[in-house]
Amino acid sequence: MAFMLGCEKVRVDFPTKTVFESVSLGVDEGDRIGIVGRNGDGKSTLLSVMAGMLEPDEGRVLRNGAVRVGVLGQFDKLNDDDTVERAVVGDIPEYEWAGDARIRDIIAGLASDIPWDAKVDTLSGGQRRRVDLVRLLIGDWDILALDEPTNHLDVRAITWLANHLKNRWRAGQGALLVVTHDRWFLDEVCTRMWEVHDRVVEPFEGGFSAYILQRVERDRLAALAEEKRQNALRRELAWLARGPKARGTKPKFRVDAAHELIADVPPLRNELELKRMAMARLGKQVVELKNVTVRFDGKPAPVLDGVDWIIGPGDRYGIVGANGVGKTTLLKVIQGVQAPTSGFVKIGKTVKFAVLSQHLDNLTRFGDDRVRQVISNYTRRMMLDGKEMTPAQLLEKLGFSRADLNEPVCDLSGGQKRRLALMLILLDEPNVLILDEPGNDMDTDMLAAIEELLDAWPGTLLLVTHDRFLMERVTDHQFALVDGHIRHLPRGVEEYLEMSARAPKPIAHAKAPQGSGANEDAKATAAGGDSPQLSGGEIRELKKRMRSCENKTNTLRGKIEQAQADMAAADPSDFEALGKFQQQIDDFQAQIDELDKQWLEAAEALGE
Repeated sequence: MAFMLGCEKVRVDFPTKTVFESVSLGVDEGDRIGIVGRNGDGKSTLLSVMAGMLEPDEGRVLRNGAVRVGVLGQFDKLNDDDTVERAVVGDIPEYEWAGDARIRDIIAGLASDIPWDAKVDTLSGGQRRRVDLVRLLIGDWDILALDEPTNHLDVRAITWLANHLKNRWRAGQGALLVVTHDRWFLDEVCTRMWEVHDRVVEPFEGGFSAYILQRVERDRLAALAEEKRQNALRRELAWLARGPKARGTKPKFRVDAAHELIADVPPLRNELELKRMAMARLGKQVVELKNVTVRFDGKPAPVLDGVDWIIGPGDRYGIVGANGVGKTTLLKVIQGVQAPTSGFVKIGKTVKFAVLSQHLDNLTRFGDDRVRQVISNYTRRMMLDGKEMTPAQLLEKLGFSRADLNEPVCDLSGGQKRRLALMLILLDEPNVLILDEPGNDMDTDMLAAIEELLDAWPGTLLLVTHDRFLMERVTDHQFALVDGHIRHLPRGVEEYLEMSARAPKPIAHAKAPQGSGANEDAKATAAGGDSPQLSGGEIRELKKRMRSCENKTNTLRGKIEQAQADMAAADPSDFEALGKFQQQIDDFQAQIDELDKQWLEAAEALGE
C-alpha cells in the first residue's frame, strides 16, 4: 500500500471565507475515495488542490515520484471547432487507437452513438460530457480525479462508467478521487469516503451507505457527549473522594456529599481482575530488590542504600522524589540495566519490560514515515477493558483524528509523539510498563484519555512523574525515594510533601556554649529543630515504638507475600477463593498503613 498523493496542513483562503484549515490527507495505491459534503463547503476546491491545479495558501501537496493524475472538471475545456475524433484522440493515428482494445472498449462504452466527425459545438450537454470522459479515460493515469462525472449522463452511461472504474486497475493499484451526488455510484465504486465540512475533511471507511451509518452514529454520539462528560466528571469525583487525600484533608461535609453522589459509580479499576490477569501473564515473581546499594565515584552518599523492595504482579506503584535523588537509577536497577554495587536484583523469567522514556527513543527510527505507515506494521489487536482494539482504534482512543494518520512522525507535536510511543509500547504486549514523565506535552483531555487507557491495562505499572494528580490517579500505591531509601506513602503525595517540609535544614557551625545544659540544648535543637526537648526515657520509648512498628510491618509484608503466592497458585476460575486472598492482602495492608502512621508520629516527635 504505497503512498501516491497527499497534502499536509493545507489552508485555503477565499476572499470571503477560509475553505480549509490545517487539512492533512493521503491517497494510497488501491484507494477509491468518494468526496461528499454540502454545496459550497469545498469539495471541488479539495479536488483541485489534490490534483495540483490550485496552490494552497499554506501547507503543501505531496506527490510520490512521477505519479500521473488525470482530471475531469465540472466543465469541459473542449475546443468547439474540433471534431469528436480530434477532441478524443488528438493527433494519434487511427491505426494506433483503433488497434488498442482498451481504447475501443471505452469509445464503445460511452460514445458509440456519437458521430466521429461531428463538431463539438453541435453536441448536447450529455454528449459533450461523454466525449470529455472518453478523452480522459483513454489516457494512462495512475490517479483519476473526477468532479461530478455523472452530470448529464444517463443510467446506462453511469452504469458503464461505474463498471469501468471498478475494473480499470488491478486490486491494490491505481487510485480514484470522485466528487458526485450520485449515491448509487458512490456505493458502487468507492471503498472510502471523505466528508468536507467546517473547514476540515473527515475520512470514513466504506462506501456511501457505510458513511451514512457512521455519520448517524457520529451524530448520536455527539448527542450523548454531555452525558459522557458528566459521567467522566463523576468518575473523577469518585477518585477524588476515594483517593489518599480524602482520608485526611478534605472537609467532612464535602467527602460525605461526594460519597452520596458516587454511591452507584464503580471503582475506576477492577483491581482484583487486573491482578488476576497480571498473574496469568507474569506468574508470581516480577522483581525483587534485596539489600541493593548503588554508589557512584565522586559521590560520598549512596544513591540507593540497602534497598529491599518487592514488586509483584499487577502492582501499580508511583515513585516520587526530588530531581537528582536517583529515580532513573532505581528504574535501571529494576530493569537489570544498572548493576548494583552490592545486593542483588531478581527478575522473573516471564517479565517483559517496556519503557516510555522522556526522550521518546522508540520513535527516532521512524523518521518521516507517516503515522498510518507505522501502524500498518502492527497487525495484532489489543484487549482493553474486555474489548478488542485495532491499532487505529487505539490511536483514536488516544486522541488521533483520521487526518492525523497522514502526518509524518517527525512533524507530530510533542503530545502526539508521546501518545504514539505509548501505543507502540502497548502493542508490543509488555507485562511490566515503566513510564517516565508520560504527562509531558499533554493537555488535560489527553491526560484523561491516557488515564482511562491505563485503568484497563493488565500488568505491573511503575510510574515516575511530578504530576501528583496523574500519580495518584493511575497508581494504587506511592513510594518516595529519600536519602537512598524507599519509603511507602500511605497518604499519597501529600505525605511526601509533609516529609519534605519536615526535613532538617542545614545548620551553621558555631562554637557551643560552655556547660552541660547548654550542650544538651544544642543537641536537642540540632536533632529536632523547634520540637520541645525530650527526656532520655521519652526518646528511648519513642525509638522502641518505631522499632516495634518496623518489625510488625516486616511480618505483615511477609504475610502479604505468602497470600500473593497462594493467590497465584489458586485456580484462576475460583473467584471466591481469589476474593478471600485479596481480602487478606487488603487487611494486611490496612494494618501496615496504621503502623506507618504510628511510626511517623513517633518520628515526628523525635524530629526525624
